[in-house]
Amino acid sequence: MGVATAAQTVGVGVVFGLALAAPPGPMNAVIAEESVLRGWLAGFTAGLGAMSADLIFFALSLAGVVAFLDDAGTVRAIMVGAGGLLMLYFAAGAVRDARADFLSDDAGPAPDDADARGFTKAFVLALTNPYQILFWLTVGVGLLEPGTVDVLSYLPAVGEGLSGVLVVRTGSPALLAGLFGGIGVWIVGFPATLVSVGRRVDSFAPAVAGVSAVVLAGFGATFCWTAARTLLGSVA
Repeated sequence: MGVATAAQTVGVGVVFGLALAAPPGPMNAVIAEESVLRGWLAGFTAGLGAMSADLIFFALSLAGVVAFLDDAGTVRAIMVGAGGLLMLYFAAGAVRDARADFLSDDAGPAPDDADARGFTKAFVLALTNPYQILFWLTVGVGLLEPGTVDVLSYLPAVGEGLSGVLVVRTGSPALLAGLFGGIGVWIVGFPATLVSVGRRVDSFAPAVAGVSAVVLAGFGATFCWTAARTLLGSVA
C-alpha cells in the first residue's frame, strides 16, 4: 500500500496513538487502578499525567534534549532504575488499595485528592518509563523530520506481519495532532469501560487493583534489574 495522503494523516495519527497507548504496561496499570477504585475522573486524570509526560518529551525532542539521552547511557540507566523503584512503591500501594476495597465500603480519598494523586503517579512514572523514553529517542524524534513511518509495525505481537500495510508521511503537524488525539481517545474510553464493568461486577475493582499491583511489580523489578546491570557494566 502506498504512502497515506495528507487528508488521511490525522486519522492515521489517531490509529498510531491508540496503538501506542493501548498495550498493557505500567501506565495502563495505574489508569486501571485509579479508575476502578476512585472513578472515571481519577482514571482520566491519571491518563492526563502520562500524556503530559509525552508532551514534555515532545517539547524536549524539538529542543534536541531527548537526543542527548541517546548518548548518555548512565543517565538513562539511572532514570530507568528510578522508574523501577517507583513502580515497586506504587505496586505496594495498589496491594493496600485492593485489600482496603475488599474490607471496607469507604470510597477512598476526596475526589480532588484522588485526582491529584493519580495524575502525579502516572506523570512521574511516565517521565522515568524507558518505553516512553525509547519511543521519543527513536520513532518520536523521527516524527518531527520529513520522511515516513510504518505505523502498524509498532503494534505488539502482530506488528511484523502488518509491516508495510500503512505508511504515513512524518514531519507533519497533522500526524502529531492525530497521535496525541489517539492517546486522548484512549484515556477517555479506557477508564469509562472499566468503570462501566465495575458497576456490574462487585469484585471487579479489587481484582483490577490486584492485577495492577502485579503488573507494576513485574515491570518495576525488570527495570531495576536492567538499570543495575547497565550501571555495573559501565564501571566494570
